[in-house]
Parts: sequence; C-alpha cells; structure tokens
Amino acid sequence: MTDNTSEKSVSGVSRRAFIITTGVTGATGFAGCLESEEDSSGNGNGNGNGGNGNGNGNGNGASASLSGEINIAGSSTVFPLMSAVAEEFQKEHEVVRIDVSSTGSGGGFSNHFCPGNTHFNNASRPIKPEEEELCADNGVEYVELIAATDALTVVINNDNDFATEMTVDELAQIWEADAAETWTEVNSEWPDEPIERYGADETSGTYDYFVENVTGEDRGHTDDYQATEQDNTIVQGVQGSEFAIGYFGFAYYYQNPDQVTAVAIDDGDGPVEPNLETAASGEYTPLSRSLFTYPSMDALAEEHVAEFARYFVDQTDNEQLVAEEVGYVPATDETKEAQMQTLEDAISEAQG
Repeated sequence: MTDNTSEKSVSGVSRRAFIITTGVTGATGFAGCLESEEDSSGNGNGNGNGGNGNGNGNGNGASASLSGEINIAGSSTVFPLMSAVAEEFQKEHEVVRIDVSSTGSGGGFSNHFCPGNTHFNNASRPIKPEEEELCADNGVEYVELIAATDALTVVINNDNDFATEMTVDELAQIWEADAAETWTEVNSEWPDEPIERYGADETSGTYDYFVENVTGEDRGHTDDYQATEQDNTIVQGVQGSEFAIGYFGFAYYYQNPDQVTAVAIDDGDGPVEPNLETAASGEYTPLSRSLFTYPSMDALAEEHVAEFARYFVDQTDNEQLVAEEVGYVPATDETKEAQMQTLEDAISEAQG
C-alpha cells in the first residue's frame, strides 16, 4: 500500500507550522561530542564572522543585498532541519525565496536534482551510483555535505507493552519481504495478532538505510505496509492501532514523544533507546546515521546560493536549532570545520 501524498513543501512559512516544538530536559548536558561554541542566536560560530572567516557570512553588510530563488528537494528526514535553517536565513535576507520540498532522497535525486531542476538535494543516505550516473548524464556536478546525525526510530502504539524492546533480527522478521504476519510469529510470548505496518516509501533514503542495516538486501523489504513520505502519517497510523509498528527519522519522534512509544533496539549488547546521546556516542546501532545535503556546483556559482550553503553549514553545530528545536545530533566543531572547507573549495571552483 502506498500513500500518494508523497510530497510536501514549505516556502517562507514559519517552521512552527510543521515542527511541533517540545522542551528537552537536560538538553544542554550533552556529551563532549555535542559541545559547541555556537551563539544561541544562530549568528555565527562565536567569532562574529559566521562565514568561516571569509567575510561573507550570516547577514553582514556584504550580503545584505542578496536576492534570488533557491529550490531544495529530497529527504523527508532532512526536511525539518533544512526548513528551520531556511527560515532563519530568510529573516536576514528577506528577498531570497527558499522553497523546500519533501520528496524522499531517491525521488529528489531522480526527479528533481539530477535532471537539473533544483539547487540542493537533501538525503538520509549517500547518493547511489545510479544517481551519480544520472547526474553525470545531465551535467550536474555537486558536493556532499553532512547535515547532522539521526537516530532512525522504530515506534509502536502506547498500549503495546510487549514489544518495547526488540533485537535487530526480530525487527528484520517484521519488515523483510517474507514478513511475519502476526506478532507471535516473531516472538512466541507476543500476542497472536496481525502486525500493522507503517514506514518509508521506497523512494526514501530511510527505506534504503533500513533495508541495508536491518533486513539486508537478501531479505528485502515487505510490500505489506502503508508506505508514505509523510512521517506524521506514520505517527497517526501507529497511534490508531495497538498492534501497529512504524519507523522514521528521530526528529518526528522527538516532536511526538507522547503520541507513540520508541522501541529500544538490541544489536547484541542489550537494548538501547534512540536519543541524541546514544546517537552521538554510536551506542545506538545499527540505526544511527549521517544526514546529507548536496548543493550543485552550478548553483554555488550564484552568490545567494553560495551564501545560503555557508549559512547552512555554519548552523550544523547550533545546538539550540539542530538538537533542541529539530531533534538531531549537531555536528562537532571538527566536522563543521571540515565541511566548511569542503564547501569553500567547491564555491571557489564554481565561481572561479
């Protein structure tokens, strides 16, 4: 079963229209790998340049006259983060119009980015060889940038008190191509009730990541589920049935912590709950993953796009925005610096 409402977008709209913000207890007490010198206002990295020392960053006089359009498609998982950053950027550059669409990582690459119709593609997994080939065929060059770290989250109904912990193999039995039809087929202590599934569409990078790291290519992915790029649809579906299960990016659970229950995953060392700390430490395996965005080189030749790309990378270690507001693990200082250098090299090449 497939949900045909696979695309959503936001353009110049407050992120609070699609992000349900919630408080985080102890959010500032992250492990050292989450520490940042980020100014909580989002205006740079603490040294006032906000643009990696190039004098072009984050609302200074040189960039006040920026104008133009920026079109971004791709991952529903990256969508809330990219949209939040876009809203902050537009506060400083009101005549820059940014449209962010949620099409799935694969749908974004195949239908929008590689054909040359968008400036960025968001992805919850690295670009695939066939997508690289499609981009090359259309003369689209790009640079890969790390956006954040996610804890892909499996959720069940709040009334489900039997499957709050699962091994990776139990999870695979539920989601593989030849999937179990009832809960008791997976674990004899679980009820003899049909499993109702909600998950990512096959155009999604989350789908690809789940297959690669949970079921494996040889076991595939069941077709007996409600497939959608609308993560809130998954939340609603799981809410509606005691015997439902779903999976999506952690930000969507973070935004709905009382509506559904997150499953602790046992990868051999005992069950681990998905949260910012376990994702940052690498303890939450195998479902911790990097998130990406891919700006095209042609787009980076335009100053308003290049400036937005700088701003985006500059915000990746912003704990307030990335962690507390959206629900992902911010970049470390080292990762941000490396990504900024990668970006600056690409901008120099594009504008040279």
